[in-house]
Amino acid sequence: MTRPPTDEEFAELVHASWASLYRTAYLMLGDAAEAEDLVQTALAKTYANWRRVRSIDAAPGYARTTLVNTAASWFRKKGWRNERPTEFLPEPPPHSRHETDLSDRRTVIDALGTLPPRQRAVVVLRYYEDLSVAQVAHALGITEGTVKSQTSEALSKLRALLGDSVIPAGANND
Repeated sequence: MTRPPTDEEFAELVHASWASLYRTAYLMLGDAAEAEDLVQTALAKTYANWRRVRSIDAAPGYARTTLVNTAASWFRKKGWRNERPTEFLPEPPPHSRHETDLSDRRTVIDALGTLPPRQRAVVVLRYYEDLSVAQVAHALGITEGTVKSQTSEALSKLRALLGDSVIPAGANND
C-alpha cells in the first residue's frame, strides 16, 4: 500500500504545473482571466481528491485531465458562448522587433477560437501539449477515432483560415 500524497507535494505540483496548465487553459478558452479561473478551479478539484492520487508521478496528468474535463463542462453550459462584451477595445500590443511573431501567434489563437470546443481541445492537447491520440482520447473521454476525426476537421478549418504556410498539409492526426 502506498502512502497518500502530502500537502507539500500538492504545493510542488501547483508550482511545477501552473505554467503548463495555464497555457492549455488559455489556448482552450482564449481569455487570460478565464484561463486563470479554469486552472484554479481544476487545481481546487485536484486538491479535493488529492488523497486519491496513487502516484505523485501521475498527479500532473490528473490535474490536466481535471482541467480539460472542467473546461468541457463549461462549454456544455447553455450560457457560455465564448463571448465577452467590452466597453472599449483593448490597447494594441506595443511595437517591437517581434511584431510579426506576436501577430502570427495572435492570428493562430484567434483561429483556434473559431473551432468548436471539442476540436479546439483536441488540437491544443495534440499539438501544444504534445499528447498522443490515445492520451487525448483518455483525457477527453472519447474514442481514438473521434480524436482523429476531430483533429482532421479542425486542421482543415485551420488551413482554410490560415493557409498551408501556417498549418502545413503534411500535418496529420496520427
